[in-house]
Amino acid sequence: MLGASLFSAHHAHGATPLKVENKTSIYQRVLTVPGCELAEQMSSRSGKPQPAFTRFYVYQRQEFNGAKWLQVGPDSYGNTSGWMKADCTVPWNMQMTLAFTNPADRHPLLFFKDRAPLDDLFAEEEPEAPFQAILQAVDTKGRHPQVVSREPEYQVSLEENFYLLPVMEAEETFTEQGYRARILKVASVSKQNGAGAKSATNGNAKPKASNENAKNLFKGFSASIVFVIDSTISMGPYIERTKEAINNIYQVIEKKELLDKVKFGLVAYRSSVAAAPGLEYVSKMYVDPVTVKDGKDFLEKVKTLKPASVSSKAFNEDAYAGVMQALDDVKWNEFGARYLILVTDAGALDGDDALSGTGLSASQVKLEADYRGVAIYALHLKTPSGKNNHAEAEQQYSELTHNAVLNKPLYFPVEAGDVDRFGRKVDALAEAIAAQVKLAYSGEQAAGSALNANPEYGRSKKPAPPVSADNTEDEQLLQDTLLLGHAMQLAYLGEVTGAKAPNVFEGWISDRDIVEQTKPTVDVRVLLTKSQLSDLSDIVKQIADAANQGLISPTDMFKKLQSLSATMGKDANQVKQAESTALSEMGLMGEYIEGLPYLSEVLMLDEETWKSWSGLQQEKFIRRLNTKLKYYRKYNDDVDRWVSLAEGSDPREHVYPVPLEMLP
Repeated sequence: MLGASLFSAHHAHGATPLKVENKTSIYQRVLTVPGCELAEQMSSRSGKPQPAFTRFYVYQRQEFNGAKWLQVGPDSYGNTSGWMKADCTVPWNMQMTLAFTNPADRHPLLFFKDRAPLDDLFAEEEPEAPFQAILQAVDTKGRHPQVVSREPEYQVSLEENFYLLPVMEAEETFTEQGYRARILKVASVSKQNGAGAKSATNGNAKPKASNENAKNLFKGFSASIVFVIDSTISMGPYIERTKEAINNIYQVIEKKELLDKVKFGLVAYRSSVAAAPGLEYVSKMYVDPVTVKDGKDFLEKVKTLKPASVSSKAFNEDAYAGVMQALDDVKWNEFGARYLILVTDAGALDGDDALSGTGLSASQVKLEADYRGVAIYALHLKTPSGKNNHAEAEQQYSELTHNAVLNKPLYFPVEAGDVDRFGRKVDALAEAIAAQVKLAYSGEQAAGSALNANPEYGRSKKPAPPVSADNTEDEQLLQDTLLLGHAMQLAYLGEVTGAKAPNVFEGWISDRDIVEQTKPTVDVRVLLTKSQLSDLSDIVKQIADAANQGLISPTDMFKKLQSLSATMGKDANQVKQAESTALSEMGLMGEYIEGLPYLSEVLMLDEETWKSWSGLQQEKFIRRLNTKLKYYRKYNDDVDRWVSLAEGSDPREHVYPVPLEMLP
């Protein structure tokens, strides 16, 4: 029986996994590599093949016949599954992963065998030539001695094809050009690949769809253009002009027999009906692009759209409520290109405003748009009546519309709120998007098409020419739209061809484009469990409550936090100084947060810093915490994005990919 206890899987309910050295709450976790098998006993000749990158908790470590073995389970609740050899796993104690950014308008991300080539490239004042030499070898010969793989040619859809790029090591560095960059050691196998997945080191040429195949795929390319319009009392002329523009475009696309390729939608928004019942609604979907038939049907659906008959309580309106309804209620995955055009003459209610219906800030709404692959434009009508609000609104909408592909906001002001000028912008924008779809549908080389696109397309380092008679703001809007179409079509082709994360097991990458170092190559996500998210939410709320008290008495604020730390049962090793006034030394935040390689504004806070801040700085800090709290609640309710990392794991161990910037 003693042998059975050592060698059999025995489902030891009530057992707990081993803890990471010098940690009190983080359990040892591993990821399987291709070819890993799960055995019932260590003495078994073979076991059940496991999908690559399945996450297991480690319950025991044993040696048998000269090999190191792990007893593992899918979760931390005593549910053990069996034994596997330690050499077919890699430790993954930091549940941090990466997601590729859209590859349009940046250089390809290469996975290097060792770190040294990255250090050498970042030490160059002009890294383009040596990088291009490496890239050319990979593209033409299929290999380079320093490179183990490259990212897919087309964008990998995290929604349709969940994948892991787990971070094994991370270190910040400064490049010779003066930029901060992270050098990351990652492991990469697409979740869909089974136990037989092969390492991409066996052949690292970039995946290519044939030109003819790509053309055929583009014939299915379609676009959704959803207008989100402020329908408050001052917006009457702009509502009618938008209707006119959409009707004109529908007439054009009907003649070209492209009705099934370009769809328009419309959401209207106002503000809090609790504060002003006469407004009738906060936001309302008038036209769903999925169900609208043609221009006549569109106009029929928006016939009842009129400006409000009463004024809102505040000048700012609930723009984010309108945007979020469009993001949540439209089935964006039915379209290859996804555009949202916000039209307003006022600023947006921030998430901490009592009138806000979403509780979200511009940056948080932008994250939701990025997740769905939706590009947001803002046409801001700078009417004379709103002159005191113009600067605030411009800042909000610049943040909301900042586009990673273009590395600029898609914010376009309409000076003096001129109706004719507004109309020209709407016409130009809708026509440009429709033209992209027409060319893609015919299989032609649309400007910005992914078909045989020049690698240097859109990468000119020359400054943009000044706005003049030959280069108007309207033309700039068209140029931005054409370039953005490149990214949209890349994403579309990637989804259809089933582009996967590369099969590389381990490699070194940078989170910045090696040549154009302002452009990110990956986004950082932290995979939090339900309990971790709940714990994080509770602690952030306690800190926010204490900070509210700190507006009156800073000393009371930090005494309250010290008391909270004591009641949480932190031991002496975690609470480094019993009377500390630095949050990083109070042990308030979970170890899973404290160990991440990022600068936390909460952990950096101490009593001296708090006292040095102005009242406005303190209030902004509290507002940021409160908006993040609302976002944590949204994460908790977002059932579609909770992911299981191991078959049979307890639902409490499912994880949510929280963007790093959403941590406190």
